[in-house]
Amino acid sequence: MNHRGGWALIKRTWMSWIQDRGFFFVLAFGWMIPPLVALFAWMAAAGNGTIAGMDRRAFAGYYLVLVLVNQLTYSQTNWTLGDIIREGMLDSWLLRPLSPFYQVLSSEVAGKVVYMVFVIPATGLLAILLQPKVDISPSRLGLFLLALILAWGLRFFWGYWLALIAFWASRADALLAVQDSLVFLLSGVVAPIALLSPSLQTAAILLPFRYMVGFPVEILTRPLSDEILLQGLAIQIAWLMTALLLTRIVWRAGIRHYASARG
Repeated sequence: MNHRGGWALIKRTWMSWIQDRGFFFVLAFGWMIPPLVALFAWMAAAGNGTIAGMDRRAFAGYYLVLVLVNQLTYSQTNWTLGDIIREGMLDSWLLRPLSPFYQVLSSEVAGKVVYMVFVIPATGLLAILLQPKVDISPSRLGLFLLALILAWGLRFFWGYWLALIAFWASRADALLAVQDSLVFLLSGVVAPIALLSPSLQTAAILLPFRYMVGFPVEILTRPLSDEILLQGLAIQIAWLMTALLLTRIVWRAGIRHYASARG
């Protein structure tokens, strides 16, 4: 692993992306629309009352934090990885004195920086208008940052190993589409987990998708007990370790298959 070269690649990719920031701002705005639609729908439904203990300000806090978390954890680079494999362009990555992982990571980091240039001011303006209710005590903020890092790692590596299925299947990106649909349904985007049906709540707690987005959001916006917080972090870590293991296994098997097919 050539870490110095990898860091140089990350900086170069960021400089390249920032020159075309207008295009990426449009993408970031598009990704903000579904949570904002859900926000205004739930605020209208709550009216002057509450739904599952959440009033208008609570919904505002939940979805504005969710906008930030969703943008920070979403990995658009996993969509392009499958194209690289299918089109045979992985050869050039393998010949470089860098791990191919850095090729994906450089775009991932560059994207996060460029998107946040747009998303943070836009979310801040909405926060001024909507007066969200958020718990930003030092303890909750520290747990949120830890859960956010774990959420990014889980979402990135879960999508990474799914994208590597392109070594064998020409439509591996369909699996990423399924993942995005499950994230939308079970991570708290369409509705906070507490508002889902009991069966969907159970699925959300057991499956990894809540821990890619919704769980960090809940830390700042929902009255979670210490037991639930520790349980959530433990499940996050367990799913992240699973994703890392699957990535390692699928990458090694995929490279062998790719080498034999190219040879």
